Amino acid sequence: MQRGYQCIVLHAHLPYIRHPEYQSFLEESWLFEAITETYVPLILALERLRDAGVRDCLTLSLSPTLLTMLRDPFLQARYLAHMEKLRRLAAREVQRTRGDAAFAPLAALYRDRLDEAVAVFDERHGRDLVAAFAALQAEGVVELITTAATHGYLPLLKTEVAAVRAQLLVGARAFQSFVGVPAKGTWLPECGYYPGLEGLLEEAGYGYFFVDAHGILNATPRPYYGLSAPLVCPNGVAAFGRDPESSRR
Repeated sequence: MQRGYQCIVLHAHLPYIRHPEYQSFLEESWLFEAITETYVPLILALERLRDAGVRDCLTLSLSPTLLTMLRDPFLQARYLAHMEKLRRLAAREVQRTRGDAAFAPLAALYRDRLDEAVAVFDERHGRDLVAAFAALQAEGVVELITTAATHGYLPLLKTEVAAVRAQLLVGARAFQSFVGVPAKGTWLPECGYYPGLEGLLEEAGYGYFFVDAHGILNATPRPYYGLSAPLVCPNGVAAFGRDPESSRR
């Protein structure tokens, strides 16, 4: 049996939210929860794989808006203030449930997870998770790509070519300014494609992109291997289709 290749791709994006005019702002909790529950655990998992000698684990798309927020000193400080509140609450829960055999271990688990998230974010990586991901890419553990500047839905913008070009070029330049190297590929916002977009993707410096399954399956000519292989556009930019079964899960 011939061997194939599995391409695991994660797409990380959050809309840009920053409100220093308020003492706290509810939507900022989206970012704080994502750091604690997703980005820090992902970095820890990738670092464990690195230490075990594993390379080429996955591809991770980091949107320009997310990169900007992760690098913002104001939001970094707000995250730590938010975590301090949660850690105080967790400590009180540990005390409250100390005689409860069912809930005491759970309270201690969440306290320890919060402590670990702060230690990884603040002490190990100096509040700079972007640098942590960039280091993992430099070590060959992960490949980082990006998406359009504000995650604008490109098929909806196609009547204004300048807008699509700006979304792609600004996104590419923002990624390079944060990560230090250009992104080789891009995740199309909402995996939305329209014919001719590959020319603007090439102009922005991308060699491949990710599109929804029907963008591959309904291509002309019809793909011989379906979703099991990328399609190469006439200009040489490759299109990878998202697997619907994996996406549903």
